[in-house]
Amino acid sequence: MSIEAALRAREETLAPALTEVLARAAGRVPGFADRLAGAGLTADEVCRPGGLARLPILSKDDLVEVQRVDPPHGGLLAPDAVVARWFQSPGPLYEPQLEGADWRWGQALGDLGVGRDDVVLNCFGYHLSPAGAMLEQGARSVGAAVVAGGIGNQDLQARAIADLGVTAYTGLPSYLKALLEAFDTAGLGADRWRLTRALVTAEPLPDSLRALLTKRVPQVRMAYGTGETGLLAWEPADEEPGAGLVLADGVDVQVCAIGTGEPVTDATEGEVVVTLLRSDYPLVRFGTGDLSGWTLGPDGSLRLRGVLGRVGQAVKVKGMFLHPRQVSSVMDDVAGVAGYRFVIDRVDHKDELSCLVVPDGSVAGETLAEEVAERVRAGLRFRVAVQVVESLGEGDGPMVDRRDWT
Repeated sequence: MSIEAALRAREETLAPALTEVLARAAGRVPGFADRLAGAGLTADEVCRPGGLARLPILSKDDLVEVQRVDPPHGGLLAPDAVVARWFQSPGPLYEPQLEGADWRWGQALGDLGVGRDDVVLNCFGYHLSPAGAMLEQGARSVGAAVVAGGIGNQDLQARAIADLGVTAYTGLPSYLKALLEAFDTAGLGADRWRLTRALVTAEPLPDSLRALLTKRVPQVRMAYGTGETGLLAWEPADEEPGAGLVLADGVDVQVCAIGTGEPVTDATEGEVVVTLLRSDYPLVRFGTGDLSGWTLGPDGSLRLRGVLGRVGQAVKVKGMFLHPRQVSSVMDDVAGVAGYRFVIDRVDHKDELSCLVVPDGSVAGETLAEEVAERVRAGLRFRVAVQVVESLGEGDGPMVDRRDWT
């Protein structure tokens, strides 16, 4: 089967649910009706074969802007929708968790063999951002118990691994490495390490790090999703890694040409564009900003080739996005700063963020460094090492990514 034929088969499978969702959303959600009208489309037209591709892609920046103009959700939430939680991502971008919403992470965890007999240590943040709640819901959907670890307190988390018999992990791959080291440093004993499965996401998993992790955690699989859309694809547990990511059920995924937004039907790289099958919060043709491409698995199934890069200037640091626009919003009004540059490095499989600051002489260097660190922590939710320097030296723009993922 060709990629084009596999895409056509998936589209035919999703078509009934997608048509129902789009038709209902057009009459239920004012913001979506406005999007259709702005594109010169009717609900009937967008529901026809190929009609969805006529709707312009909605980028994350677009979503931030429509929420700013029509707060808090840009008119994209049905008036009768039942919101269980609100999340806030930098931008700010507000994301609702709706009653009964399924972010699909249970599909990947179930494939990994996680179930009722498991205790999952969930090391994604629960504060404002959605990842912690998403992965917890996924673990609970397959019957597993959850340790709500979040990020930090690794000594306590290592103790919980030993005391509670933790068998599975969700979080960043680099954070799992740090937990392994914390466990060994605490001298808890190899017989008390029962963690055998890990579903990791939100940062790349280079072969070198995977090899290190699998010495202690036999099954480490990569998953791909976003805070707005939930799980999109994952490495199947019954195959050797490297054969692509299988697509999650219940969500429409396209790879679209950069610039035109036209769906790609071959192996050409493009932006991952997602449509959720919900009429109460119709996130339709949402551009994730991630680059990927199609491939076929050993069984002939349609797969993504993983995250191959980013569209635009945003980069992911420690599992969270950082955009030059966000940096400017925090740094441009800091008194005493004549120039700055954020530098992203990768040291021992961990992201490190530093900020080079050129002072204008009006504020003492130590005071300036403390002020910048606090502004970044409060405004961007990153801890940053600030260095006061005479000049920025070589490099362009407010952000430089020096990471090597080999």
